[in-house]
Amino acid sequence: MATLSCSLLNLPSKIRNLTLSSSSSTSNSASLSFSRNISHTVFSQGSLSSLSTVQRQRRGVVVCEAAPEKVDSAQKRARQAERRRLYNKARKSEIRTRTKKVLEALELLKKKSDAQSEEILTIEKMIGEAYSIIDKAVKVGTLHRNTGANRKSRLARRKKAVEIHHGWYAPVPQASA
Repeated sequence: MATLSCSLLNLPSKIRNLTLSSSSSTSNSASLSFSRNISHTVFSQGSLSSLSTVQRQRRGVVVCEAAPEKVDSAQKRARQAERRRLYNKARKSEIRTRTKKVLEALELLKKKSDAQSEEILTIEKMIGEAYSIIDKAVKVGTLHRNTGANRKSRLARRKKAVEIHHGWYAPVPQASA
């Protein structure tokens, strides 16, 4: 186990000498020390040589801290968060891929001049699969329900735009009472 000794001169806020040494009797390792004097000699040859002596004395403090270990519950939470992040990332990627494929198919169908109304059936099947993936993502909490609804609506609007473009869809006039 390492022991820590610190000698303070004049001002308690300034660290003059910090020594780390091993208390094990079997190891003959030299102690590691950080001091203001060593810092000045090392940095005087580098970029700090242009600073005045007063500024060097203010910058001479060396601070060493070790991060505290996480408790077991925090480690478990970190593992769970990482698993969920990867799971959600895969789900969102699948949603983007399916949406992109549907939109590309709709664009091709819209550009096609001699398109038949039966060609929309394959796209409707793709839209149904995309809806299913979006609904599952909403159900498990990967997407917010409004986001899922917006994405499904976007696909439906694009499909309707293609149907209107080719004349396959005619809005039914509403009967007013």
